[in-house]
Amino acid sequence: MRSSQLPLFTSKNDPADAQVASHRLLVRAGYIRKQASGLYTYLPFGDIVHRKIEQIIREEMDRFGAIEVSLPIITPAELWQESGRWDIMGKEMMRFFDRHEVAYALGPTHEEAMTDLARSFLQSYRQLPVNLYQIGRKYRDEIRPRYGLIRCREFTMKDAYSFHADEASLEETYQKMRECYRAIFERCGLKTIPVEADSGTMGGSSSEEFMVASAIGEEVLLLCSDAQCGYRANQEKTPYVGEPAEPIAEPPAMEDFDTGELKTVEQVAALTGKSPRDFIKAVVLEDAQKVVVCFIPGDRELSEAKVKNLTGLLDFAPAGAETIRALTGAEPGFTGPVGLKFADGETLNSKTVHVLFDRHLAGRTGLIAGANRTGFHKKNVTPGRDFVIKNSADIVAARAGDLCPKCRQSKLTETRGIEVGHIFKLGKKYAEKMGLTVLDASGKHLVPTMGCYGIGVGRTLATAVEQNHDERGIIWHPNLAPFWVYLISLAREEKERSMCEELYHKLKQAGVSVYLDERDERAGVKFHDAELVGFPFIVTVGKRAVESGKLELTLRRSGEKLLLETDELITQIRKMAEAKAP
Repeated sequence: MRSSQLPLFTSKNDPADAQVASHRLLVRAGYIRKQASGLYTYLPFGDIVHRKIEQIIREEMDRFGAIEVSLPIITPAELWQESGRWDIMGKEMMRFFDRHEVAYALGPTHEEAMTDLARSFLQSYRQLPVNLYQIGRKYRDEIRPRYGLIRCREFTMKDAYSFHADEASLEETYQKMRECYRAIFERCGLKTIPVEADSGTMGGSSSEEFMVASAIGEEVLLLCSDAQCGYRANQEKTPYVGEPAEPIAEPPAMEDFDTGELKTVEQVAALTGKSPRDFIKAVVLEDAQKVVVCFIPGDRELSEAKVKNLTGLLDFAPAGAETIRALTGAEPGFTGPVGLKFADGETLNSKTVHVLFDRHLAGRTGLIAGANRTGFHKKNVTPGRDFVIKNSADIVAARAGDLCPKCRQSKLTETRGIEVGHIFKLGKKYAEKMGLTVLDASGKHLVPTMGCYGIGVGRTLATAVEQNHDERGIIWHPNLAPFWVYLISLAREEKERSMCEELYHKLKQAGVSVYLDERDERAGVKFHDAELVGFPFIVTVGKRAVESGKLELTLRRSGEKLLLETDELITQIRKMAEAKAP
């Protein structure tokens, strides 16, 4: 391809809203352009890379026995209502009504639609297992789109859904998809960290995320420091292994004490000289239907994901001051487990109250907590003596330095990651709710169990840039690069132009994809753009090449420069590029 046929869309300036390298470089190098918040146009180079990722995914999914289909982007509300997720999905789901006042959604995910498709043709257990996938657009009304392609409102995803007669069959496909995903990301040149993950609103018994380590990652990953243990999980999924309680033999009687305007654990700890570990921290959340009061150790943070899974909270937020006053009779900042006005299961302003205790409070004595009285806290608070723990669970976030929940010997370390893929064991949730059954060997109705497997295509593209760039621009893996070779023509005379044209055609005939920069621009501009767009190999043809008979080959990743004759250059390029191909 020539620059006269496919112009460059490079820019000298960073986009004003770019916060991460991939966003900045993809815009500057002319791969994408922003249309509106969270909406991006793929320019020619960007579209080529996107399609290459799609093709890698398609080849590997087909190799592992999946069958491609294509579902509508628009899904009718009735399918979501069947599964019970029409309300659970919250404000992220884009909904609309047609001219007949029938409700629809722009699909943020396709569990319901694929289950509806499966029930239209699955009749017998003999048709199982089957794994259906599509590569299509998804829509989510993100409250704060950011990081370019990493979190946007319209994006392309490969999502697959498998249907099975039993758990053993599901496990077999689940393991195949794990292997398939490793192959996909390896071909994309990405180093991934598979971690145990929370299934969230998807449901199901277990799931695994494929993460790419990155300082800008929105997910916190916790890894066992002992490589032989191998524990790796998203923070949302990681159980907290608490330190043993150190009870006081005969704790003194509980009593109130004046703390004035001091409200936080840190403020009251400074006043009393106590450690935050000796406190009971209160966190109150609410949505349209529930008020959830959480009590946790004062030195820990609440895991909202764990609480959400336990209580079914939907579009929740920290409780407002009015709710807390009604719940406790005090201003916010003085909530405690002794003397709440509403008990677990009671109704406050038409909302059901749930009271949860972190299980690590059990066995503790002599603690400090809010007194449900403005300006006061209680000391010497002892669970079991001064209040009853009715509902307890692990509701705090694990963190670096905690004991590994698997080996219970080594400490956890922390890194951040970008999720590029996620696989789930969905179980029978959608099949049961949507009436999907097949006949088993004895002629009885059998509800299939399901798996789900997703990859964000645009996010994979952006993450490849996050993991592969330098101060000069992008560095593409040969499997993803729009072209293998960026051919720079510095020709001023006919001999130079002839040599450049001859090389261009020889590269194409040898099966080497090549982009010829034949613009009437200064050499510095061409070299700058060649490094910015990030093709693996840069070849220069000018006066020196004609005089020496040798061409300058620059390896974009290492910066190494080689002087080679034409045939040798073509051989070297093919050898180096294909060495990284599947």
